[in-house]
Amino acid sequence: MLDAVIAIDPAALDVPRPPDKRSIGVCRHFTLLACAALRARGVPARARCGFGMYFEADKGIDHWITEYWDGRRWVSADFQIDDLQRTALQLDFDALDQPPGKFLRAGEAWQRCRAGSADPAKFGIFDESGLWFIAMNLVRDLAALNNMEMLPWDDWGAMPQAEDEISADGLARFDHLAALTIEADQRFAELRALYQADTGLRVPPQVFNAVRKQMEDVGAA
Repeated sequence: MLDAVIAIDPAALDVPRPPDKRSIGVCRHFTLLACAALRARGVPARARCGFGMYFEADKGIDHWITEYWDGRRWVSADFQIDDLQRTALQLDFDALDQPPGKFLRAGEAWQRCRAGSADPAKFGIFDESGLWFIAMNLVRDLAALNNMEMLPWDDWGAMPQAEDEISADGLARFDHLAALTIEADQRFAELRALYQADTGLRVPPQVFNAVRKQMEDVGAA
């Protein structure tokens, strides 16, 4: 990503660039760059996949943010939000230190929908939404917690598709996964063991890029 930025404009990275000198990215790219920068400074950081509750009224929009450890707690920070977006979205909170509920990790959205307190159709992006979409992000969040921060459109393994009806066993599987990812700190050993043992959840050598409509090697992503 940084190579792409420098190829467009070789100026130092701390020099602000006009829009025509910037590289295009999505929330996952902002998240990954933030994680890399924080980790390089010795700050524990991790990517989380879920849903931003501040982009459209009464909707959870497919989104990624960074969580970093400040010595006391995990801080939820959305490094994508700049002054222009902050004004346009009329945010009334600090995007770099979000209060609970502004970003829902995929497991939180899953549990709310399974409990009947939220509508699965309200979670997704563009014309795609539903419990299947939340389950896909749940698998991506598990991967990210295991240092495999995949593209938002990478599909693999146990991820259901829009036309799929999730079976009772599938629902139980995702119920368990949601609980683990929500309690990632307390149950990380269990979470890690599940990721390593379950081939439907673990990132394989190749994944399906839903944008390019083709299988791709993970190392080339």
